[in-house]
This record gives sequence, structure tokens and C-alpha cells, in this order.
Amino acid sequence: MAESAVKAVVGNVSNLAVRETSFLCGVTNEVGFLKDELKRLKCYLKSGDAKWRSGDERVATWVSQIRDAAYESENVLEVADYMEKRNRLTRGFMGAISRYARLPSDLITLHKVGAEVQRIRRKISEIFDSANRLNIDLDTSVLDKGHVEDVFPREYGLMHQNFKDDAVIFGFEDEYKEIVDKLVDKENNTLSAISIVAMGGAGKTTLVRKVYTSSRVERHFDTIAWVTVSQKFKGIDLLRDIMKQIMGARDDFQMHEYEVGKEIHDYLSKKRFLVVLDDVWETDTWEQINKTVKAFPDVANGSRVLLTTRKQDVANHIQMPTHVHPLKKLDEKKSWELFSSKALPSYNRFLLCDVDEFEELGKKLARKCNGLPLALAVFGGYLSKNLNKDTWCDILLSWPSTKDGQMMRNILARSYNDLPDHYLRSCFLYVAAFPEDYEISMSDLIELWIAECFIPHTPKHKLEETARKYITELAQRSLVQVVDTSRAHGWIERIRIHDILRDWCIEEAREDGFLDMIDKTACHMGASSSDSMISYRASFQNLSDQVLQPATPNLRTLVGFELSSISLPKLRFLRVLHMANSNLKNLSLAIGGCIHLRCLRLTRCENVALPSSIGKLLYLQIIDLRKTKLDSMIPDTLWDIPTLRHVYLSTAFSSPRSVQQKDLQTLWLTCASVGTKYCYHDLVTFLEKMRQLTTLFLVMRPMHVEMLNIFAYMPHLVDIHLANFGVLNKLPESNHFPQRLRHLYLEADVIELDPMPILEKLPCLVVLELSGYEGRIMSCSAQGFPRLQELKLDRFSIKEWRMEEGTMPKLSHLKLWLCKKMRKLPEGLLHLPSLKNLKLISKPLISGDDTTLKELERRGCEVER
Repeated sequence: MAESAVKAVVGNVSNLAVRETSFLCGVTNEVGFLKDELKRLKCYLKSGDAKWRSGDERVATWVSQIRDAAYESENVLEVADYMEKRNRLTRGFMGAISRYARLPSDLITLHKVGAEVQRIRRKISEIFDSANRLNIDLDTSVLDKGHVEDVFPREYGLMHQNFKDDAVIFGFEDEYKEIVDKLVDKENNTLSAISIVAMGGAGKTTLVRKVYTSSRVERHFDTIAWVTVSQKFKGIDLLRDIMKQIMGARDDFQMHEYEVGKEIHDYLSKKRFLVVLDDVWETDTWEQINKTVKAFPDVANGSRVLLTTRKQDVANHIQMPTHVHPLKKLDEKKSWELFSSKALPSYNRFLLCDVDEFEELGKKLARKCNGLPLALAVFGGYLSKNLNKDTWCDILLSWPSTKDGQMMRNILARSYNDLPDHYLRSCFLYVAAFPEDYEISMSDLIELWIAECFIPHTPKHKLEETARKYITELAQRSLVQVVDTSRAHGWIERIRIHDILRDWCIEEAREDGFLDMIDKTACHMGASSSDSMISYRASFQNLSDQVLQPATPNLRTLVGFELSSISLPKLRFLRVLHMANSNLKNLSLAIGGCIHLRCLRLTRCENVALPSSIGKLLYLQIIDLRKTKLDSMIPDTLWDIPTLRHVYLSTAFSSPRSVQQKDLQTLWLTCASVGTKYCYHDLVTFLEKMRQLTTLFLVMRPMHVEMLNIFAYMPHLVDIHLANFGVLNKLPESNHFPQRLRHLYLEADVIELDPMPILEKLPCLVVLELSGYEGRIMSCSAQGFPRLQELKLDRFSIKEWRMEEGTMPKLSHLKLWLCKKMRKLPEGLLHLPSLKNLKLISKPLISGDDTTLKELERRGCEVER
């Protein structure tokens, strides 16, 4: 991982604005020398890293020194670059003085930069000398280029493949049906439990998640909740999580355990409920949750508790009638089906001339996984990237005789070390910063990866495209689990990581000095394994009422989840601050001087006040304040930051008259009101300058019709979400919409004219969501919606839907919500060749005897009512 640090730094240094510039005086030459030294260091790393992993502790110290020098170099070079950026942006008389005469403060800073560069160069020289003393065989024959080539194989033309959770498909069909039947059993009205018990990696959580999200279960229970318990937990935290899920309540850190339990009890007394307790380790868990008040009442309505555990005594201990279901390992046939789907997927099979020989070897290798789905999936994913018979034979012959737990670790280490480059290894380890069982948004994760410089520049690819390939690679290797894919774009939208893989990543990240995990409700405490490998990244979880104390004042990344009354320290070298569901103190002081900050993400947080000096954070790429309570207005200086690419705000702001930043890609804004008409005009004027936007998400009241006219200034938009229009009398003509548009959401109190004749002409539209049309007739022509796959209609008052044959040839999902005047489904639905799913929500007045509905069901279309 030290190799990752230095390579990322050298790549970054080449992009810095520190060039031949008179203002840097003699520092320019020093900077050039330092860049050369870093390149030389990078060539030393591969052999040093390998020796360290073989157990040589002296090399561990040496590798750590390389990483520290690389990070220190980046910090000092960015200080010089920052001065250049700041002075170019400074306006007026003082700006002229600072640009041409040099202020004394600048001269002092330059002197410090020069001295620091010389100190680091001496440090690097000492590193080279120590390498010679340690007799480390260092190969310096090849210097890396400024970018990397695309390392991925040709199947990345298949990037938008369909990822599925295979555990239910391969081997658990009978268990799935049995558990669902027991949950919805109407003859058993007493509060009862089902405990699923098996070792780690056997598929417990995956199976229960399928059960939990099944349509039968969702229809049967009034309310459902899922909590992950883990090895250490606090009863109050579990109860708060359950309350938030069933009642939609915000985190309230002031409520005591009895109060939370009583609220849950009173609410569930009127409901048939299902509560899932996943990954329970201790026999007294149930008592801990119910110690102050019985949170889950038995009102004889068939409510259920579903529990997963690795321990038989825990499965039997819950204090209510309990059915214990031991989950069996996969038999040899099912093991091979799962293994072959990963090791020999269809896009690989056609490349092989001797598939039969691979299958013969594969069946022997599959047996080594002892029927564990996780081992089969990860090992199969690894072998899919190594389609070589000699490699498969060597693995089979050298397979160690180990127990299941060690076998899983060996497979994970093998798959991790086989990742194509150090960038991807960094991206994978970074996932461990998120809580157990956490659903990770890929757009959020990709923004973090880019802010961390984990995504290399490759020819003809945007950074986001390369990052999408990375996550596809991890999914194909079964190192992450795909939760959801975007129908509009075809890419992976949300992921999670299995707890066994996450635990392994945490251990590996600590060993490498890559990331420290501090979690008081799990077994992840302390610092990295070696004093010489201090981590520059830290993830804090489930802490309260304290000042965060990172292991190093040079911390570059601070991630936090569920932190109550936390005081943030001052961290001058911070690059990423990512906080969720937390109550923060001292934020303004903590980030006021963080000139290196790239990402400021504070979602669902409280007590947040941005410093007025935020406009001085000239490297900031991402600011995300979704669902966060701000104690102050957004400073206008935010829009002076030239590097901003993604902005997410849940509060009003005053639109600046002029902005430096015109390359924004994402603008996500929700606010109750934009104020006066004059303020609204300023907002429109402001938005018209955002010519590079790809995503526009606006929710405000009122949303003026004029907002639809801004599309003419945004040709690159692919995602549009506009809500809270009053009356929309007419949409713009189709040629006024961005022609690359793939996802459109429009919500109005009233849409007066049929929107379909306009929207059906958009050539790339894949997902369309409309709300509020009050016309009597809606018409779709024969050539309309050539690429539409998903259509959602809400609060439509139409009585007749006319559909010409040939319209919507690719529509697969249709959702009708509160379309109360529609008495029958249009016969035109029968001409949609791709329709697979129809949802009728809130009981439209469509009879179960509707001939179109019955014919759709007969053809295999899934109908949900």
C-alpha cells in the first residue's frame, strides 16, 4: 500500500500548477528536484513491498518511511500550488499587489516551502541510504508514465451485465419457501421466532434478505425492520435504529432507552410486525434489548422475529416460541452450479476451446470450498480472471489442508493480491470504512475514490468511467455484493460487503497502515498493528460525547457514522471529511484552515455551520449536505471554488451574481422556498451558467414554469429531477430537452396537456416518472419512446390510454400509482414485447377480471397489486 501512496502522489504532483513561474523564485527548482526524487522512490517500492509482506520487519519500517515522505511531499507542494491558485483568483487592488509585488506573508510562506522541500529531500536521501544498508534488491529500470493503460480485459464491453444474488438461486430454494411459509402462517397468531443458524459465509444473511424483501412478506406485515447486531452492541442503538425504520423518526440522541422502547412498544401494539436481528452473537441479546421495557408486544396477530446467528445456543435462547433452522451447506451439485457461474460465466466460456477440461478441474476445486457459498463465489470470481489450465492445476495440487475459517482467509488473500493494480486494491480496502451491512451508494463511493486519488487517469476515459469499471471488477470477483443497479444507466448503483470480507479488509488495512477502524459496538478498536505503520485514514463509528482523537495530526481522511455530540479536532492536512447521522461540534473551526480538503460530506447531521472562509478551500470537489441541519446560510464564496464538481444542498442559498465555478457536474438542491420572484430570477440566472451539468435535482416550492427553459443551456444533462411545480400548462418542445437525457422525473400539482407526444421523441430516455396529469386521454404513438424501459405514473386522472402498436418496444417495468379514474388497462399493453412487471399501487379501480390484466399474467408478466 505504500506503493499506492507514492504512485498517487507522483500522479498528483504532475498535475499541480507549480511550474516555471517567477513568483516561486528559487522554490521552482527545488520542486522539480523533489518530483524526480518521488519518481525514483516509486521504482523502489515493488520489491520493498514484497519483502515486507514476507515478514521482514526492517523493511516494514522502510516502506512506512516512503509513504510518509510521499504524503509530506504532496502537502508541501500543494501549499505552493495553493498560493498560485489563490493569487490568480484574487481580485481588486490587493489582488494586484499579491500577484506582482508579493505580500510579506507570501514571502514567509515561500521561505517555509523551500525549507520544507529541502528537509523532505534529505529525508528521501536517508531512505535510499537505509535501503542500501538493508540490502534490499531494488529495481529502478522502469519509470511509470503519467497515466496508466486500461488494465481490464475485453469483457468490459459487458460492463452492464445483470448481477444477481445467487444464494437463493443456487441451493436455498426449499429453505426460502419454508421460512416464508412459517412467517406468514395465519394459523399461528402468537409472537414467535425463527432462528437460522450456520457458520460464517454459509449464506444466512443473503437468504434472510431475500425473505425480508419478498412480496409475500411485504404484503403480510404492516411494518418491518432490520438491524445488524454484531459481536458488541448497545441495546439503545438497536432500539433507535428500529424506531427510525418503523416510525420514520430522526435520530434523537436525547431519548433514554426506556423512552425509545416504550415508543416502539406502543407503535407495534397496533401492527403486525417483523423484526430481523441479523448476526447475533450473545445469548443475552434479547434480554439486553428488552431490559427496560418489553419493546415487542405479543398481541396475538402473527408478528414474528427472524434471527441469524453462528451459534446454536444463541439460536435456542430467544424467549418466545422458536423454530431453529440449521442452514445446510450446499451439496456437490449446487456447489458446482454456483462455482461455475462465477468461474466460467457465459462471457468467458466462448473464449475457451477446451471448456470440458476446465470443468473437470473446476469441479475438483469447487469441492475444496466445502459447500460454503461465500468461498465458492469469491474463489470462482478469482479463477474467472485466471483462465489458465496450468494455474488451475497448480492451485489444486498446492491446496493447503486447513479448516473452513483459514480456507476463507486464504481465498480472500489470493483474490485480493490478484487484483490488477494497486489502485483497485486501495479502492477495495476503502469499502471497509463503512459500517457492517451498510448499503453504499456507488456515486458517493466513486466521488470519494476520486477525491482520494485512487482512480488513475487513463487514455480516452473519464475518471468516473474508470471507477465504474473498478466496481464491476470487484462485483465480478464477488468481493462486493450488488444491491441495486440503475435501469437508466445500466451500471451498479448500490453495493454492500459481506461481514467476513469486511473484517478481513479491516485487518489488512490496519496491517498496511491504510485505515484505522474505531467502532465501540463491534470488535474493531485500537490503532494499526505496528507503531511504524500509523494510518493516515480513520473511520469512527458509534461513538458519543467525546473529542475525536485520531492517531496522527497528519490525518488525511476522517470518516464517521452515528457519532453523537462529537467535537472535531483541527486537522490541517485533511482531504476527506465524510460524516453521516452525527451531531457535530467545532466543524467551522475544524475545517476553516483545511486548504487541502477535497470532499466535505455531512449527511443527516446536526449543529453544522460552515465557515465564511469556505471559498478559500480551492481544492474542494464535493460538498454534500443532504438532509443536514445548517445553523447558518451557505456562504456565497462557495461558488468561487473553481474545482467544485458535485454539490448537494438541503437548504436555501442566495444565488451569487457571478461565479468562478462553471464546470459543475452535479447540482442537488432541496429547499422549502426560494423566496421572492427577484431571488428566483437570480437562481435561474445562476443555473444558466452551469453548462457542464450532467445531473440536476431540484425540489423547491414553488417551482416556476420558467425552470423548464434552462434546459437549453445544459446540453450534457442525463438525469433531471424537478418537483413541486404548480400548474404546468405545456412542456417545452422535445428539441428543447437535452437529447442525451436518460432519466426524467417531473412532479406538478397539475399537468394540463398530454406530455407524451413531446416526451416520446426523446431518443435516449430510459426511465420516465411523471406525476399530476389531469387530462382525460393520454396517447403514445407507434414510434414513441424507442429506449424507454421503466415508466412510473402517479396521480394521473386519465380515463383512456391510447397506445399504438410499436410504442415503447423496450418497456419492462410499469408502475401505476393513484390513477383512480382508469377503469381498465389499455389493450395496447399486450403489444409491449418486453413488459415483465406491472405494479398497481393504492388500488386503482381496475378489476381483477380485467381482460388485459389476466392476459398479461397468463403471459408471465409479474403483477403486483
